[in-house]
Amino acid sequence: MIDLRSDTLTTPTEAMRQAMARAEVGDDVYAEDPTVLALQDRVAETFGHEAALFMPTGSMSNVLAVRSLVQLGQEVLCESSAHIARAELGAHGAYSGVTMRTWTHPRGHVDLDAVRALHAPDMGPFFVRTAAVSVENTHNFAGGTVLPLDLLRDLREWATGVGVGIHLDGARLWNAHVATGTPLAEYGATADVLSVCLSKGLGAPVGSVLVGDADTVAEARVWRKRMGGGMRQVGILAAAGLHALDHHVERLADDHAHARLLAEACGVDPAAVETNIVVVERPDAARFVEAAAEAGVRVATVGPRTVRLVTHLGVDRDAAERAAAALARIGAPAA
Repeated sequence: MIDLRSDTLTTPTEAMRQAMARAEVGDDVYAEDPTVLALQDRVAETFGHEAALFMPTGSMSNVLAVRSLVQLGQEVLCESSAHIARAELGAHGAYSGVTMRTWTHPRGHVDLDAVRALHAPDMGPFFVRTAAVSVENTHNFAGGTVLPLDLLRDLREWATGVGVGIHLDGARLWNAHVATGTPLAEYGATADVLSVCLSKGLGAPVGSVLVGDADTVAEARVWRKRMGGGMRQVGILAAAGLHALDHHVERLADDHAHARLLAEACGVDPAAVETNIVVVERPDAARFVEAAAEAGVRVATVGPRTVRLVTHLGVDRDAAERAAAALARIGAPAA
């Protein structure tokens, strides 16, 4: 069975397991795990920020990142299919008392005119104040699209001018970096606080990293513990992240090529597939998933008419070609 449901399905390579087994560890709640400290320092430097914090999950990282910018009863603006709005089970409202308003873009991009129109400055006790804008790069539910750097810079300039913070959900920012060649520090410069994931395309078993200034990270460390995310000898997991940064970033280009192969098999224009996610619109989405499984390929619905395929470290060229052949045999939906 070739599993294309998500790039979270990767398992550690043998080399990664060896790195984990050799990891020097300490108590991370006391900030004494040397491997965690090394990972945090490296990621912070990579994105051009002061500090970073290893987190157990991307959702927790996003919640604490947004919370660092948006106070109780304030709002964050985001695209309507953003992960923070659609796939984090209302955690931002449940934990932080944050509300959201959204704009819609078919590719998940920043619509600065819409953001300006939505923006609510402090207008007294009758209106919710906009405290931050959140962007997602790459954009999951828009099909792994890369947000153009010039739009992110324009948003950064506008936000600075009106006193609004920028959160970047960079769960798959590594994919954007490889697809475009944009240095990661340039992406980092467009946001006050960002979250990047190690357990998707990079293939680590667990973990994300929150990146920001020293004060933001210090407060996030307190809230991580408060939310039950304080971990002890977690250098075993951080070692997987360090290994992934050393060995699994540039190979993301293979996943992007495999995704275009799958797109063509499913009748999607390969040129529209920018990274490792293929979104297929079909009226028979549920049946397509069943037929794919019968043919030895696992895919998943992300909407009543939408199927998502995600390539990853566990799907090599041979598997991608076999999956493409199987999906092509299913054909177009019946009229």
